[in-house]
Amino acid sequence: MTWQADILTLFPEMFPGPLGCSLAGRALEKEIWACKAHDLRPFGRGVHKALDDAPFGGGAGMVMRPDVLDEALTSVIAGGNRPVIYPTPRGRRLEQKDITRFVQGDGVVILCGRFEGVDERVLEKHAVEQFCMGDFVLSGGEIPALALLDGCVRLLPGVMGSAKSGEDESFSAGLLEYPQYTRPAEWEGRAVPPVLLSGHHGDIARWRYEESIAATRTRRPDLWGAYEQQQ
Repeated sequence: MTWQADILTLFPEMFPGPLGCSLAGRALEKEIWACKAHDLRPFGRGVHKALDDAPFGGGAGMVMRPDVLDEALTSVIAGGNRPVIYPTPRGRRLEQKDITRFVQGDGVVILCGRFEGVDERVLEKHAVEQFCMGDFVLSGGEIPALALLDGCVRLLPGVMGSAKSGEDESFSAGLLEYPQYTRPAEWEGRAVPPVLLSGHHGDIARWRYEESIAATRTRRPDLWGAYEQQQ
């Protein structure tokens, strides 16, 4: 079954964008996954197809209307059983375990917000999952949507050359990935760690594990704390 991604956006021309290249692009051609961007503008109200209105309680900016988004969402999710995702700074941080869960289903529906965001009531009605890509703000949800989809598509069966390619990556086991090296064995006076040239798989595995621990403790103490609690 083709893994289906439906994106509701004011800028459908942004999709598939970079996902039409490389691994994701080849998978798109092979119909391992499908990407359909739905223009929100036709669902707007009035002569000018308005999608937003001023926020109750005052404040800067405009808010996307619940009736508009409800109609758009209903047209896409009818008869389906896929999670509806809304990228927003107010969401919890997107993690690899979320990506893995999405991949195991039939696909995703992504609502890309703009302006000051969307009316909370439509998020409640459709049990929308809200995710944040990091502690920073973007102009809309399209770039986070592309990032989320890239994370999902690469894990679909048949996309990566080896099914094991995703097993030792950062976050897959709660740790950052170990450093990588390739030819030449010495470059500008910098040598590859001798253990990687030893051919001893046990020693190599140990070295990689220790390097993953060191990187996680130094660069992501939050991940390291969570990892320690699970041990």
